[in-house]
Amino acid sequence: MAHPTRRHLARRTGTLLTAVLLTALAGCGGGDTGNGAAPVKRAEAPTARRPAVTPPGLPGMPPLLDPEDVYAADRPDRLSPVVKGFPSRVYVPNTNSNTVSVIDPATYQVVETIPVGRQPQHVVPSWDMKTLWVNNNRGHTLTPIDPATGKAGKPVEVHDPYNLYFTPNGRYAIVMASMDRELVFRDPHTMERKKTVPVSCYGVNHADFSADGRYFIVSCEFSGELLKVDTEKMEVVGQQKLPFQGAMPQDVKISPDGRTFYVADMMANGMWVLDGEKFTTPALLPTGKGCHGLYVGRDSREMYVSNRGEGSVSVFDFTRNKLTKKWRLPDGGSPDMGGVSADGKVLWLSGRYDSEVYAIDTTSGRQLARIPVGSGPHGLAVYPQPGRYSLGHTGIFR
Repeated sequence: MAHPTRRHLARRTGTLLTAVLLTALAGCGGGDTGNGAAPVKRAEAPTARRPAVTPPGLPGMPPLLDPEDVYAADRPDRLSPVVKGFPSRVYVPNTNSNTVSVIDPATYQVVETIPVGRQPQHVVPSWDMKTLWVNNNRGHTLTPIDPATGKAGKPVEVHDPYNLYFTPNGRYAIVMASMDRELVFRDPHTMERKKTVPVSCYGVNHADFSADGRYFIVSCEFSGELLKVDTEKMEVVGQQKLPFQGAMPQDVKISPDGRTFYVADMMANGMWVLDGEKFTTPALLPTGKGCHGLYVGRDSREMYVSNRGEGSVSVFDFTRNKLTKKWRLPDGGSPDMGGVSADGKVLWLSGRYDSEVYAIDTTSGRQLARIPVGSGPHGLAVYPQPGRYSLGHTGIFR
């Protein structure tokens, strides 16, 4: 069976094309209801809080600072000694320009443009936080950037690196080989292949780990599926089709208490709310057209949800288990991937179809800046950020 591409799927109109395609740009879409699929369960009001459970973690994984908050190490400006001397920058991969734009967040100016490989998708902090890896998807390389100097090093050959994660114990890097339909476990420093896990779904792209690190949830963009993967065994232990015709799952994020996974869906226009332990059919929480990126605030109280198809950001309150605000970009736009500043005051998002980056005040939702960058900006990384180690993507820190 041939494999769909992201280029024709990724349109603001949300039109889903079922044509078989060959490139690997990020997906998008639009949608409203189940469109003839099984009825979609909607997310319900919060139930009574379950008592904290702290099972043994993944061997070698640093214990959580707080068993009730996986993000306890991410408080404002709590920088590790490893990154304290790094200059504050925003690294923006431009998929169509084959460059990384480097922004000084103090001035909102691009201070450098770094040539990289073909079709860079995400800029990913390494587990030890000493390196930024640029995922050159169609160039089949990873370009290392030294965040202390901002200089790029020699590219490393890695086939089909759409996205990159690291196991919580730092033992492996995990390449999301979207077109190859593989999860590839590699040495986190040399990127030598250690184990290849073929998958039967299409478009593996985003993931997040359970609180104990023993499993992770993966979104399969083009077949509308989710995977559950045993971290230590490096095996797929669960797979399910989302109950929405044409579902296109994207970013994945775990709740601060570690009990719930949220999965953005570009076609369902909302987040799937999933019990990762049971891995039962998730419920849908509508957020806005083209729901794409998920970013937890520095106080672990709110999550920012980028709605790429309507130029907005929804704000989800974890404690109240509901959406409380929606911020609209004043001149529209296509907010995609990004991250939160080290002090928690600014949300940075790439404007995928507008060759720009947005800086948004996390208190008021006010747009602070729109910064011109290269063509097709995607998975930008704000760096450095608080935390003890990185799980990858554009910056998931514990």
